[in-house]
Amino acid sequence: MRVTASVAVFAALVMATSVVVRSAGADNGTAPDGRRERAVRTPPPTRPPLEPVEVANLPAGVERVELFLLLGQSNMKGRGVMPDEPKRDPRVIMMHLRDDRWYLARHPLHLTGDATSFAGADNAGVGPGLSFAETLAARDPKVRIGLVPCAVGGSSIRLWQKGAKLYDEAVRRAKLAVENAAPVKGRIRGALWLQGEADAKPEALPDHKTALLRTIADLRADLGLPDLPFIACTIGELAEPDRLSDKAAMNAILLALPGACRGTACVDARDLKGHIGDRVHFDAASQTEIGRRYAAEWIKLVQP
Repeated sequence: MRVTASVAVFAALVMATSVVVRSAGADNGTAPDGRRERAVRTPPPTRPPLEPVEVANLPAGVERVELFLLLGQSNMKGRGVMPDEPKRDPRVIMMHLRDDRWYLARHPLHLTGDATSFAGADNAGVGPGLSFAETLAARDPKVRIGLVPCAVGGSSIRLWQKGAKLYDEAVRRAKLAVENAAPVKGRIRGALWLQGEADAKPEALPDHKTALLRTIADLRADLGLPDLPFIACTIGELAEPDRLSDKAAMNAILLALPGACRGTACVDARDLKGHIGDRVHFDAASQTEIGRRYAAEWIKLVQP
């Protein structure tokens, strides 16, 4: 029953966000100003199928599970070209979007297709989540990192407000992850945020700061974690110079987040110019670097 309900919820989310995806252009090759970029399709996932894992069945030497939410739109979801061989680190695991079950983490973390056949897979590719987790796992051999992917391409921050579909689904999955990891006292240790392309336009920018602060406050309250580390990342300034003003304005909001809200940080990715050919989505190398930068910021936030 849980799997069937999860599939139904995810299908509803896809339908609910389809209009946003088409209008925002962050996942279909259209720039936020409406001008068409060259469409680039991310290759399908590399076989073999996902490898199931039990969250609480810890590998030798591992003592705890730390869970992280991946929130935002297509650049968090990832569109980078995937490696030929998937990762198989038992200390880095992911909750599958389609069935809510746990598997060894691999690209694409935001796989929408069936875990065995990949039927129903979309254009998800390399995002920042896996290199983030690998960096933390390398730092502490006693920890298992559990990733909870929740991003949806093209989603406006309106859908990440309390009571909206994507926000509510992220909270549901976060609570389920904690329940799954309860036997080993697993806990949510942070939320990574990469969103803004959909709202980098004059009519949306003035309200974005308030909406983002509300999302953070509500997420912390709903999860009962008043000090939950929340780390944003700037969106890519990858377009032609005459088309960067709105993206630069969005990045100014994101970079100012640490001064506006305690327990937050912002990864600055403005220097990363590699993209998949559409001047919207970071390529795999840039995404890998962003993941490492997320890890560095998280470490700074949690160090005593």
